[in-house]
Amino acid sequence: MLCYIYDGSFDGLLTCIYEAYYRKEKPQKILWEENAQQSLLMDNVHIQTDGQKAEKVYKAIQSKISHLALKNVFYVFLSEVEDAGTFVYEYVKLGFKMGADVNLNLANDIVLNVHKTSQKVNREKHFMLGLIRFRALEGNVFYALIEPQYNILGLVAPHFAHRMANENWMIHDVKRSTAVLYNQKEWVIKEVDEIRTWKLDQEEAMFQKLWQQYFKSIAIKNRINPKLQKRNMPMRYWRYLVEKAEGEGIR
Repeated sequence: MLCYIYDGSFDGLLTCIYEAYYRKEKPQKILWEENAQQSLLMDNVHIQTDGQKAEKVYKAIQSKISHLALKNVFYVFLSEVEDAGTFVYEYVKLGFKMGADVNLNLANDIVLNVHKTSQKVNREKHFMLGLIRFRALEGNVFYALIEPQYNILGLVAPHFAHRMANENWMIHDVKRSTAVLYNQKEWVIKEVDEIRTWKLDQEEAMFQKLWQQYFKSIAIKNRINPKLQKRNMPMRYWRYLVEKAEGEGIR
């Protein structure tokens, strides 16, 4: 069994698709190196990321299949599921044969799986836009902690770059040790080793306490429904809500 291994980047995945086509090989799996395992039954081939090759595949997906297909490919990549690379490869192969009609072929397990995964990532992106809570820190910087299931940091950044264009802010993905930083001009994603202890602006600390008191005071005890709360907002998102907790690493 032939398995292509890539470095975990989107360009790396697209390079694998390029190499499979021009080498006339048919890898049974395309895996991120962190998910790859040594096996006597698997012939692992490490593919070196090439930006130019990746760009050719990127443009080919957009022009020969559709913009929707390109979006699906990227969102499945961001899902970080173990076989995301394999799903993308099989979907793109089918797309090059069928063109834009590939997205109508939901009877095909490959297409259906890609659509479902893409929709899950898109759903969490929209969900997080309403759940991200910024805190004003000393030094005129707004800071938010998140821990999403999928790697949606780059998907939410444009929204806040538009909504908070005149502010300096940072959204920290604790799960992946990355953060998006914005300086009133542009945003970049960088690695962040650990959560630092940040100091809240004095007014922010006061407003947080007022908000927490207000949140408790408007609750009607007889109508509290924990099961409904958890269904509408899974508990994994509660940790960094101002109204639910003080916030890790923020004092």
